[in-house]
Amino acid sequence: MKPAVFPSFVILLLLLLGGINEPSFGLNAEAAEPETVQERTDPDPSNESMEDVLDAFEAHKTREPEKDVLDAFEEAPNPPPENTGSEPTPSRAVSMDGHAKIGSSWNYAHKAPRNGETDWRDLSRLRAELQLELEAKLPGSWKTFASGKGAYDVAYSIQGRDNFTDEVLDNYEKEIELRELYLMGSIVKSLDLKAGRQIVVWGRSDNIRVTDVLNPLDMREPGLTDIEDLRLPVTMTRMDYYFGKWNLSALAVHEIRFNKMPEFGSDFYPYGASKIPENSPESRIDNTEFGLALNGVFSGWDISFYYASVFDDYPHAELVYAGMFPHMELHHSSIHMGGAAGNIALGNWLIKTDIAFFEGMQFLNTGKTTFTRIDVLAGLEYFGFADTTVTIEAVNRHLNEYDQRLKNLPDKIDQDDFQSVLRITKDYFHDTLTVTLLTSLYGFSGQNGAFGRFSLEYDLSDNWTVLGGIVDYHSGDKPSMSGIGDNDRIYGEIKYSF
Repeated sequence: MKPAVFPSFVILLLLLLGGINEPSFGLNAEAAEPETVQERTDPDPSNESMEDVLDAFEAHKTREPEKDVLDAFEEAPNPPPENTGSEPTPSRAVSMDGHAKIGSSWNYAHKAPRNGETDWRDLSRLRAELQLELEAKLPGSWKTFASGKGAYDVAYSIQGRDNFTDEVLDNYEKEIELRELYLMGSIVKSLDLKAGRQIVVWGRSDNIRVTDVLNPLDMREPGLTDIEDLRLPVTMTRMDYYFGKWNLSALAVHEIRFNKMPEFGSDFYPYGASKIPENSPESRIDNTEFGLALNGVFSGWDISFYYASVFDDYPHAELVYAGMFPHMELHHSSIHMGGAAGNIALGNWLIKTDIAFFEGMQFLNTGKTTFTRIDVLAGLEYFGFADTTVTIEAVNRHLNEYDQRLKNLPDKIDQDDFQSVLRITKDYFHDTLTVTLLTSLYGFSGQNGAFGRFSLEYDLSDNWTVLGGIVDYHSGDKPSMSGIGDNDRIYGEIKYSF
C-alpha cells in the first residue's frame, strides 16, 4: 500500500500558494471576492466581505438557500435599452443550450493483470458526450425545462471489447439518459411548485454528503470530479412556501433510483466475484420517498432543518429462502433522517456544519436488527487570499449500539468512520484559469484509503474550455478501497458549450 502522504501534492500546493497575495483579516478588510455557498454571486471584490455577501441573502427573502436555486421563479428585470433608435430584442420564449465534449483517461500505474483479469493499463476512457437543454417560458411565471445526454466511449473498441466484462460494457461503453425534465412556477405569490425530474441539494458541504440524501450519485469513477457533477436527477414533486425570512419545502420523490456503483470487472470494483443480485424497490405509490426542509437566511448566517424518509442508497445483503436452496440478495432498507445545517460568516471566514441522525440502517450478518447513526460535519472556508478559496471539511459517522459482528462483513464496518477533505482553488488571468488541489482521507491518517486530485481548467473562449489533471489513489484497510492504489490516472477534456 502506498503511504497516505502525498509528497507530490505538497510540492504542487507550494507552487499553488506561491502566487497568493498577503492575507487580510478583520470584518472590513479588503479581500478577494468570497463566493457565497448558496448563490455564488459576484459583486465588487474590493469592498465585499463574507458578511456583506450573506447580507444580500436577505434581499432575496430566502427564496432558495439550497444550491439548486429557484430564484429563476422571479425573473430579473431587464436593464433599460440603450438609445440606439431600435426596439430592444425580446427574450426568447424557447431557448436551447448544451455542450459537446470529449474526455479521456490514461492509467499509468497498473501492473500487468493476472490470467482472467481485465487489463486496465494505458487508455481507459475516450468518451464523447452530447448534452442538450431546452427551456420554454410559459404564461405567467411558469416555465419548463428538459435536458438529456448521449455518450459513447470508444476506448473499449480500441482496447478490444472482448477484454472487458459484459457488466462493464453494458454500463460504461454507451449511455443515453433523460436528465432533468420539470415544470416550475408560482401557484400564488408565496407558493411555488416544481414537478418532474430534478436535483435538490441539502446541506452546506461541497465535498462530503451528510444531509444530502435525496439524489443518488454516479460513483463509477470516484475522485475524478466533484459531487455537484455526480448527482443523478429523480422524479419528484416539490412545493415551496415563503414567509418572512423562512422557506418551507415539502417533497415527494416518486422515482426510486440508487447510486451508480463500479461494475464487476471495473478497476474500482472491490471484490473478486460478480455482484450479488439486487432486489431494488419499484417506483410505485407505496414506495414514495418524502422530505421536508425548513430554511432561514439572516444577516451573516443561515440555518436549515431537514427530515427525510428514503431508501438507503447503499444496499445490504440478506439470505433469502426461496425455492429449494437459500441465496443471497441485496436489499435497500427504509431509513429515516433528521438533520440540520448552517453557515456563519465572520469576515473572510465561513463556518459550516451538517448534522444528521439516521434510523433503520441494516447490515448483512445482524439479521433484521436495525441501527442508528449520527453524522457530524464541521467545515471552514477562507477567502482572505486574492482569488483563492481554502476549504477544510471533516465528518465522523458514529454507529450506535455497535455489534462486533459488523467487523466480519466484507466492508468491515467500524463504529466510527472518519473522513476529511482539504480543497484549495485559485483563479488566474482574470478568472480564465482555475487551479484546484483536493485531497480526501478516509480515516484520520488515510489508513482506510485516500486520493488526491490536481486539476487545471482554462477558458479558451466563451464557448471552449479545456481541462486536465491527475488523480493519485492510495489503497486502505477497508476492503472496498484495498485495491484502488494502482488506479492513478491522468485525465483531460475539451468542451464546447452552445
